Amino acid sequence: MTLIVGIIALALLFDFINGMNDAANSVATIVSTRVLSPRLAVAWAAFFNFAAAFLFGVGVATTIGKGIIETSVVSPFMLLATLVGAIIWSYACTHMGIPISVSHALVGGLVGTALVKSGPSALIMPGLLKVLAFIVLAPFIGLVLGFGIMTVVYWVCRNKAPRTIDHIFRRLQLLSASLYSLGHGTNDAQKTMGIIAILLFSTGHLGETFYVPTWVIISCYLAIALGTLTGGWRVINTLGMKMTKLKPVHGFSAETAAAGSILISSALGVPVSTTHTITGAIIGVGATTRFSAIRWGLAYKIVWAWILTIPGSAAVSALVWGLLKAFGAAS
Repeated sequence: MTLIVGIIALALLFDFINGMNDAANSVATIVSTRVLSPRLAVAWAAFFNFAAAFLFGVGVATTIGKGIIETSVVSPFMLLATLVGAIIWSYACTHMGIPISVSHALVGGLVGTALVKSGPSALIMPGLLKVLAFIVLAPFIGLVLGFGIMTVVYWVCRNKAPRTIDHIFRRLQLLSASLYSLGHGTNDAQKTMGIIAILLFSTGHLGETFYVPTWVIISCYLAIALGTLTGGWRVINTLGMKMTKLKPVHGFSAETAAAGSILISSALGVPVSTTHTITGAIIGVGATTRFSAIRWGLAYKIVWAWILTIPGSAAVSALVWGLLKAFGAAS
C-alpha cells in the first residue's frame, strides 16, 4: 500500500510539472500582448485549469488508462518507472526553456516500460497510432485555425482604427485565455488521471470495472492548477516573446484557435499536445502578417524536441525500469 501511495504522489508531482511547463501555453500570448502581467496571467490560467474539473468528462483519462498499453501487463513498479522517466525528460526540457509535450513524455514512458517488460504485444497500436498521428495533426490544425481566424478578424476589422481594435481585443483576450485554460486543464489533467486510475485498477482497488474516482479527478486538476500558478517563466519567454511579435488581436485569434481544437479533441477522448496546438496557432497567426515574421529557426528547434520526446522519454523510462529490475525491485 505504501508503494501505491508513493506512486500516486509521484503522479501528482508529474501533473504539477505538467502545469508548470504548460503555464506558457496558457498565458504566453496574454503576457506577450501586455493584457495581464505574468503573475496575474498565471493566476487567471490556474483558476480555469481547475474549473475544468466540473465541466468535462474523463474520455482522455480512459484512453490513457486503457488505450495505450494492455492493462494486464501493468504493475506498480512499471508505472513508477514510467513516471520517473517522464518527469526527468519533462523537467530537463522545462529547465532549458523548450516547450515540449509533457503528454507525449508520459505516453513515451508507458511505451518504453511496456516494451522492455512485455514486448511489442503489450502495446495497443490503434490508440498509440492515434497519439502519433496528432503529433503531426495538432500543430497543423492549430496553424490552419490560427491563420483562418486571424484572416477573418482582419476582414471584419478592416475599417476600424488600430486603437479601437486594440481596446476591443484586450477585453476579448481575457475570454480566449480562459477558454484555452479550460481546454488545457481538461485534456492534460486527464492524462495523469488515467495513470492513477490504471494503477488502482491493476492492483484491484477499483474492482472489475475501470473508472476514474472523483477524488482522483479533483486532486489531478488541483495539482495541474498549482503547477500553472508557479509559472514556467523560461518557456513563457520562448513562446510569448521570441516566436513572433503579438498584439491583443493576435493573442485572441491564437488562443481561440487552440481552445477550439483542444476542446473538440477532449470531447472525442483524444489526448493531444496543448503545447503543439498553441504553438501551431501562434505560427499561423504570425504568418498572416508575413512568413518572415516567424523565427523559423526557433520553430525548427521546438519541432525536433517534439519528435524526440516519445523515444527520449521511452528510453529514460526503460532505463529506470532496468535499474529497478537490476536491484530486484521491478516485477
